[in-house]
Amino acid sequence: MTVTSDPMTARRPGAGPPDAAPADRPRPGMLLVLMAGVFMTALDVFIVNVAIPATARELDAGPDAIQWIVAGFSLAVACGVITAGRLGDLFGRRRLYALGLALFTLASLMCGVAPGVTVLIAGRVAQGLAAALMSPQALAILGTAFTGRARARAFSVYGLTMGVAAVFGQLIGGVLIQADLFGLGWRSCFLVNLPIGALALALLPRLVPESRGTGRARLDIAGMVLVTLALIAAVLPLIQGQAAGWPLWTWLSFAAAAVLFGGFVAYQIGLGRRGGAPLIDPELFRARTFSLGLVAQVVFWTGQASFFLVLALYLQEGHGLSPLNSGVVFVAIGAGYLVTSTSAHHIAARLGRLTVPAGTLLMVAGLALLWAGAGRAGTSGPVSALVPGLIVDGLGMGMALSPLVSTVLATVEPRHAGAASGVLSTAMQVGGALGVALIGVVFYRALAASGGYPHAFRAGLAFLIVVEIVTAALVFALAGGRKVRGSGRR
Repeated sequence: MTVTSDPMTARRPGAGPPDAAPADRPRPGMLLVLMAGVFMTALDVFIVNVAIPATARELDAGPDAIQWIVAGFSLAVACGVITAGRLGDLFGRRRLYALGLALFTLASLMCGVAPGVTVLIAGRVAQGLAAALMSPQALAILGTAFTGRARARAFSVYGLTMGVAAVFGQLIGGVLIQADLFGLGWRSCFLVNLPIGALALALLPRLVPESRGTGRARLDIAGMVLVTLALIAAVLPLIQGQAAGWPLWTWLSFAAAAVLFGGFVAYQIGLGRRGGAPLIDPELFRARTFSLGLVAQVVFWTGQASFFLVLALYLQEGHGLSPLNSGVVFVAIGAGYLVTSTSAHHIAARLGRLTVPAGTLLMVAGLALLWAGAGRAGTSGPVSALVPGLIVDGLGMGMALSPLVSTVLATVEPRHAGAASGVLSTAMQVGGALGVALIGVVFYRALAASGGYPHAFRAGLAFLIVVEIVTAALVFALAGGRKVRGSGRR
C-alpha cells in the first residue's frame, strides 16, 4: 500500500498526520492497546448471556427487558460502525478509537452499578455505540500500519483476540459470578472492563500513532442518516422477530429497509458523480475481493453467534449443566482455536487464499462429529462425545477468522480504510443477527416437534453445516480456485 499526503489536511491548523508509512515488523505495544478494545467489545457479546439469569432476578427484569439487555448492544453496534469508520478517516482513527474506548469504559461502569433495568439497558446501548466507534478504527489502523508478514501477523492477533473472547466468554463470566468478588455477582461481568480500559487509555497516546484517510474532509450527513435508518429497519426485526413470533411490523420493517438501502445506494452513486464525498465510496465495491468478501463475511458470521447459542442451550437445558460447567466445555473449542489462530499467518503463507475454505471445511467436519455425538431425539449422548467435534471445529475457526478479514481488506486503499472497516464490521453484526434469527426458527421448531434438545441441537447443526459449506464455496470463488503460495502478501 502506498500512502500520499493530503494537501487539504496539511492546510488545516491542528490537523493530525495522514497514515504513517506501514511497518514491516509487528509493534507489540500497539497491538496490545488495540486488542484491549477488541477483547472487551467481543467479550461483552458473550459474557452477558451468563449474567442474564442473576441480573433478571436482582433487577426484576421481564422477558422484554432481558431481550433488550442483550439486543440493545448489538443493534447499536450494527447501526453505528459505518458512520464511525468514516469519522475515523476524516478526524483521526486514534482519536476516535480513544473516544470509543473511554465511552465504553464509562458505559461498563454504568452497567455495573445500574440500580434498575432501565439504566442497565441504556448502559448496554451506550456500550454498543462506543464499540461501534472502536471497532472500525482498530481494523483500519491494523490495515494501514503494517505491511507484508507483519500485516498477516497483526490480523492473526486480531482473530486470536476475537476468538478467545468468544469461546472463553461464557467461562470467564461463570468464573466471575461464581467467585462473587466483593459481593458484586453479575455486576463484575461489566466492571471487569474498567481496569482494562483505563490501562489501555493511559498507554494509547504513546503506543498508537495517529492516522487518517486522504481526501476531502467532508461528512456525508444525508448518507449517514439513510444508512443508519436502513440498518435499524433491517437489524431490529432480526433481533426481535423470532421471540415476537414475526408479527406484521417485522415484515414492514424489512420492506422499509430495502427501500432505504436502495435510496442510500442511489444517493451515494449520485453524490460521487457530482464530485462529493459519499459516506461509502462506490469505488470500494468495484473490487471483487471486497464485495464478494463481504458476502462471505455475512455468511460466515451467520454461523458463529448462532452456534454458540445452540451449544449453550444444549449443554444447559439438554444436559442440565451450570453456566460455569458449560463454560468449561467451551474450552475444547478454545483449545483447537488457539492451535491454529496463533499460527494463522504461517498457514496463510502456505495455503494462501485457500486457507479460509480449508478452515471452513474443517469446521464442517467438526460440526458433523458433533452431530454424531449429540444423541437422538429424547436421549442425550455423553458430554465427552462432543469434545472431538468441538476441537476440530475450533481448529477450523482459527484457520478461517482472521485470514478472512485480511482477505476482504487486502485491496482497500488507505484513504478508504476506515469506511471499509466500518462496512466489514457491519457485515459481521448483520450476519450474527441473521444467524441467531434463522437458528431460532430451526432450533425451536425442531424442539417443539420432538420435545427433545438433542434433536433440536442436531437440526441446528445441520443448518450450520450448510452455512459453512456456502462460506467455503464463496471464499473458494474469491480465491479464483487457485492455490496461492508465498509470504502472505496480497
